[in-house]
Amino acid sequence: MTRILIIEDEQTVRENLLELLEAEGFEGIGAENGAIGARLALSYLPDLIICDVMMPELDGFGVLELLRQNPLTDTIPFIFLTAKVDPSDLRRGMCLGADDYLTKPIRAKDLLQAIATRLEKQAAIERQQAQKLDELRGSITLSLPHELRTPLNGILGYAELLIADYDALEPAERLEMLEGIRTSGKRLYRLIQNFLLYAELELISTDSGRLKLLRSEQTQDVKTLIADQAMQQASLANREADLHLKLVDVGVQISANRLNKVVEELVQNAFKFSRPGTPVTISNRVEDDTLILSITDNGRGMSAEQIAGLGAYQQFERKLYEQQGSGLGLMIAKRLSELHAGTLTIESIPEQQTTVLVALPILRDCASESASC
Repeated sequence: MTRILIIEDEQTVRENLLELLEAEGFEGIGAENGAIGARLALSYLPDLIICDVMMPELDGFGVLELLRQNPLTDTIPFIFLTAKVDPSDLRRGMCLGADDYLTKPIRAKDLLQAIATRLEKQAAIERQQAQKLDELRGSITLSLPHELRTPLNGILGYAELLIADYDALEPAERLEMLEGIRTSGKRLYRLIQNFLLYAELELISTDSGRLKLLRSEQTQDVKTLIADQAMQQASLANREADLHLKLVDVGVQISANRLNKVVEELVQNAFKFSRPGTPVTISNRVEDDTLILSITDNGRGMSAEQIAGLGAYQQFERKLYEQQGSGLGLMIAKRLSELHAGTLTIESIPEQQTTVLVALPILRDCASESASC
């Protein structure tokens, strides 16, 4: 049975609403003030909350703000029901995360329609979240066995050769096989970490509390972070001379670890899919309170169809190019950008040039955030 919490200090109004809900087949819970209502919301986790604004102890705005800070109640549909109709109150309620704002007196038909609309919207969101998780499970099921098997076969193959022919092998041959085991082990570790990270990001996207926490993190020294990670990837690819940096410093709304991961995946791809001796250029700039990070290489590129069909666990033309990896790195960078209220776009001319553009919000003070709410 759908459970609805009514937070209303006027007893007659509260009782009438509870009777209406009961008659319509809902389970109604009543609270005579905001403080009690907030406690009941945490205890019962209702499917929807209808709340007055002007109340003793804790007003409706305070109730909403309190509940939106808790991951357990952050996504519960919240409808204000009040005699106040001031536009500033309406904007404040919506800015705090209210789903609807109804004025007293209200007809039973209109209230029930508002309830039905909000419950259906919530159900649609939950269906979308379930579909995303099903797709994620399906993608992992199809891709993970093959991607894990390749480096694992390398580890087992070298280990078996060492065990079978250890005495007959020269020290240099043993060392070469051990190096092969280490290389395959590093690849396997990185692959597992990326699979786990992508799964975590998909779960965060369905949890508004975790998403809000993710977006609260910041990085101040962007220029140094990007330069250090880019030079590290150039060194791993033995292409230090191909790296060109054009960077300015600015703070952004993303943690240093997350930004480092975005840069790592994109720069690594730029070196992986372009030839030694061709430039990889990394630059950034600020446009309209947004950091634009650009990574350009002169590699094989992507067609418009490939870009449009970009998805996790997908690598284009794998049979032709036989590149290692699940193609997941680019999707991790894209997902991280989107979860931080940014974007990742690709501009490419096949066999000529590819530019990946990441847009992320720069740091703003609290006053600016409030004004833009």
